[in-house]
Amino acid sequence: MTGHEMAWLGRRLARSGFRPVRFPYSSLRASVAENAASLIRFCARHGPESAHIVAHSLGGLVVLRALYDAPDLPVARIVLLGTPVAGSGVARRLSSRRWARPLFRMSLGEGLAGGARIPHECRNVGVIAGTRSLGFGRLSGALSHANDGAVAVAETTLPGAGDAIRMPTNHIGLLLSREVAVRCCRFLHDGTFAEPGSEAGTL
Repeated sequence: MTGHEMAWLGRRLARSGFRPVRFPYSSLRASVAENAASLIRFCARHGPESAHIVAHSLGGLVVLRALYDAPDLPVARIVLLGTPVAGSGVARRLSSRRWARPLFRMSLGEGLAGGARIPHECRNVGVIAGTRSLGFGRLSGALSHANDGAVAVAETTLPGAGDAIRMPTNHIGLLLSREVAVRCCRFLHDGTFAEPGSEAGTL
């Protein structure tokens, strides 16, 4: 994950007054724990000021592990986009196939198969799940309920999260949707996905 996949969302965040800095990591050569350690060092290099984090899919597991390992990490608010917090049925199913095993080998036992390390306090974390079932994951046969084509809505559930909503987009669309970007900005500014005067979002 070079960070370039976040470019479109990053431009929208920048227009809302944020200064995005992309964090690249390797899902093929490093484990979730190793990538989390890299993220901790990455945050330290950018100074002691609190930062927000927006993470997509496996990246969210890396962020949660970083906060578990370093609870004093200077992070203000976090938005997880389509992150399989409870594990990924698609990853478990595909990892049993020889051709796909290398794609998941480094991350399966540290979150994608379940058992992700979750920080004790998650009130500063918002969760967005996609509901448009369009994507390669459908071919695995592991998705039967509401999903984004790669991750089931139920798999994104984070106990104690500050807010959680569903959006009518697929897994990749979470990075491209204008409305998702608007909701991200709203949570980073206000700690809720809801518009002022409305009820907080819910899964």
